[in-house]
Amino acid sequence: MNPATYAPQHFLWDYAGGVATITLNRPERKNPLTFESYAELRDLFRALSYAREVKVVVITGAGGNFCSGGDVHEIIGPLVAMDMPQLLDFTRMTGDLVKAMRHCPQPIIAAIDGVCAGAGAIISMASDLRLATPAAKVAFLFNRVGLAGCDMGACAILPRIIGQGRASELLYLGRAMGAEEGERWGYFNRVIEPEALPGEARKLAERLAAGPTFANAMTKNQLNIEWDMSLDTAIEAEAQAQAICMQTKDFERAYRAFVAKQSPVFEGD
Repeated sequence: MNPATYAPQHFLWDYAGGVATITLNRPERKNPLTFESYAELRDLFRALSYAREVKVVVITGAGGNFCSGGDVHEIIGPLVAMDMPQLLDFTRMTGDLVKAMRHCPQPIIAAIDGVCAGAGAIISMASDLRLATPAAKVAFLFNRVGLAGCDMGACAILPRIIGQGRASELLYLGRAMGAEEGERWGYFNRVIEPEALPGEARKLAERLAAGPTFANAMTKNQLNIEWDMSLDTAIEAEAQAQAICMQTKDFERAYRAFVAKQSPVFEGD
């Protein structure tokens, strides 16, 4: 993909200075997802694995809300009429979005205001960093519509962010987690006033984009693959990953800048 010319059909896209911004843009409905937008997001994150120009991704929502989840009329209604093979096709497709987000090498920043529910909560969970406003409310509300909390990797990822007991509470009850609680539990990295959220998300993205992006991608990879490793296996995997990073030009640049008492300028190679 060419990030400068990419033109999605179901959300907004902006690209500048190595930072791509995805804006879910159905504000009149609090930015719900459809079958088509799910698939387009999945395909985009898969394509980002090969878009080296993109260093960081910010995902946010328009109109004071992040995402209200699957559209009640365009997704939930049709699901009731589907047979098991069709339902499994859908649940695998939505899970593939999370896989694509976790496997793309770029750090993903979720900038969250207002409603962040259902699949919207999952997208925020699958991101690497989360910034929120005081009005942010995250709800893994599957239980409230008669479904299990184990949706799109929630039972695997959420406990690793906030702990097993807290994740269990949210997934069993489907209740909303507010901004203060989310920051205290470690779900949100920071809580920011609404007017400052876009700028702070951009500032954080630019800081990451200016860093050693090959090494950042390696960090994301290791965070993913070490979930089911023993400690000895993880330490060996990190030894190999770090040795690879030591062969990069960015590592040499950092050394030469340190010797010269300058700040390194990383180029991602």
